[in-house]
Amino acid sequence: MRRYLRERLRLTVLGDERGSSLVLTIFYGAFALLLILLVVAATSLSLDRNRLFGIADGAALAGAEAFELSAVSTAGEGFTAALQDAAVQQAVQEHLAVVPRGSLEELVVESAGTPDGVSAEVTLSAWWRPPMLTMLVPAGIRIEVTATARSVLR
Repeated sequence: MRRYLRERLRLTVLGDERGSSLVLTIFYGAFALLLILLVVAATSLSLDRNRLFGIADGAALAGAEAFELSAVSTAGEGFTAALQDAAVQQAVQEHLAVVPRGSLEELVVESAGTPDGVSAEVTLSAWWRPPMLTMLVPAGIRIEVTATARSVLR
């Protein structure tokens, strides 16, 4: 009887280890699932940012080529084209009207113009939404990119 009580006391104090691997398996399974969801969200954010940057780059290039031939002048060894903000903005809007946007939501032109008269600078923003909603990934964030392009005439 004494031996039985001692064994029972040992199991009560130290705990029974039966089933402990099941708890660890469940924990690591949940952790792996959470890690997979975070990697999927980060990859989606990176792809959408690259897509938005590609659209902004194309819009900046369209804006850099929005000059009249009468605005081309010879300066030094080459030619330069003078850009106007209104022409750059119009070219950017025309470009965005025909370009596919993919999964980008609420694409907005934050600014479009020419800072120095020879290059076009375009800033675009859009909402990114994660492919799967979790408690650790927000419902969405606004991403913003800026692209600059310059026409070189030779």
